[in-house]
Amino acid sequence: MAMATTVEVVFGSIAFAVFCAMAVFPTVPFLPIGRIAGSLLGGWLMVIFRVITLDQACDAIDLSFLAVLISTQVISVSLEQADMFKYLGKMLSYKSRGGKDLLCRICLISAISSSLFTNDTTCVILTEFVLKVARQNNLPPEPFLLALASSANIGSSATPIGNPQNLIIAIQSGISFGKFAAGIVPAMLLGIVVNMVIILCMYWRLLSPVKDEELAVPLLGESRNNEPFRSPSNLLQNNSERVYNARIDSDRSSVVSKENDGLPHTKEDTGSKRSLGMDSLIHATENGGSLKFVDEKEERWKRSLWKTCVYLVTLGMLIALLMGLKTSRTTITTAIVLVVIDFKDAHRCLDKVSYPHLIFFCGMFITVDGFNKTGIPSAFWDLMEPHAQIDSATGIIVLAAVILVLSNVASNVPTVLLLGARVAASAAAISATQQTKAWLILAWVSTVAGNFTLLGSAGNLIVCKEARRAISGYTLSFWHHLRFGIPSTLIVIAIGLPLIRG
Repeated sequence: MAMATTVEVVFGSIAFAVFCAMAVFPTVPFLPIGRIAGSLLGGWLMVIFRVITLDQACDAIDLSFLAVLISTQVISVSLEQADMFKYLGKMLSYKSRGGKDLLCRICLISAISSSLFTNDTTCVILTEFVLKVARQNNLPPEPFLLALASSANIGSSATPIGNPQNLIIAIQSGISFGKFAAGIVPAMLLGIVVNMVIILCMYWRLLSPVKDEELAVPLLGESRNNEPFRSPSNLLQNNSERVYNARIDSDRSSVVSKENDGLPHTKEDTGSKRSLGMDSLIHATENGGSLKFVDEKEERWKRSLWKTCVYLVTLGMLIALLMGLKTSRTTITTAIVLVVIDFKDAHRCLDKVSYPHLIFFCGMFITVDGFNKTGIPSAFWDLMEPHAQIDSATGIIVLAAVILVLSNVASNVPTVLLLGARVAASAAAISATQQTKAWLILAWVSTVAGNFTLLGSAGNLIVCKEARRAISGYTLSFWHHLRFGIPSTLIVIAIGLPLIRG
């Protein structure tokens, strides 16, 4: 592609630089408007500077990508409402054997969850569970937060629906869900194990049994004398339970007394029966002067049936994807089915869709398309292409290094949009198998590159934000993450590259 005019190159570069600064750094000191407004600003500058026209800007937005992204969010919301993530949270603490066991569980569960339900959703929901379990076991939160964020990033590389950049690759390349997973899952599994070992080595003393014994408070539910452990919160809960049970006994005595006396029941009696949990008096509503009672067991049965349907529909989606059905059609159909079987107003699901996230991608598509039209990405790839051929080990290393650097400078999704078609076209000249491998290498490296710094991926920022909200004043340090992120990212990418197959 020929270079654009000097004016377009200069202004297009400025607009793209503004977007990159906002995308990588959530709050720029001199312009604290955030990632979403920064994305819109970058796209608007491309139009104002006449690098692209308004019609070209509208055409640059990938509607199929946005539709699939909305669908995956609806599916995740439905699974959350069906208590899927609550069960995953319980798996973290079930018969835990200490800090090391807990950390390994977090790595495995977050990796599997992010590969099926996206890494951002996993980080948002599981951070609270992770902090709760760590606090109950009197363990420092830092190693577990690092394990959650890094494993979610690595795990999301395994499927097209794990993260936005994989979704773009799947749409542009046409690689099926099964072929995508088969090409990356071996690298992902080994990467999770290696990442787990790195965290264990770095925080071994904090997670060791010796450290646990030195703590003043033992593990939840245990004590040093094999007596039930009672923390202040447990004591408060026990006192509350005694008061509640006393009220129950009082209400029961009152009801029995009135029944024995043959007196008519009043509203106070009804309140007593409600406190006793009697099924026949739950959810009373007035209707034309009469009371309509809904059995509590029927409500529980309906909810259990709905949850079962959600799980079966989601399982059906995964089976359909593995059978080779198109990712876009399958995910959109699944989302619509889940909205319909809810038998409630769609706002229940759609209100939880991250619309600002969608706006961010709209601005990003416009900005990247404008930058492509300057000719700079093509000139850069013409310079690197002879050294980044994937039919040699050296070429793969060079390609991986380019993707790693760009993913941390311009963010991973823009990197995929800028390099994807060019890398695939170069590999296609060798063979169709090499073309598929090139797409998968791009997916693997751009995703794992998010672990390099705290600002490298949205998942890292989400974990940091949720931790700060849950623990007032706690912040996951940028430098602490960097100390872990550099070796983890380089080693995991390196050991995963030879396992990726086209």
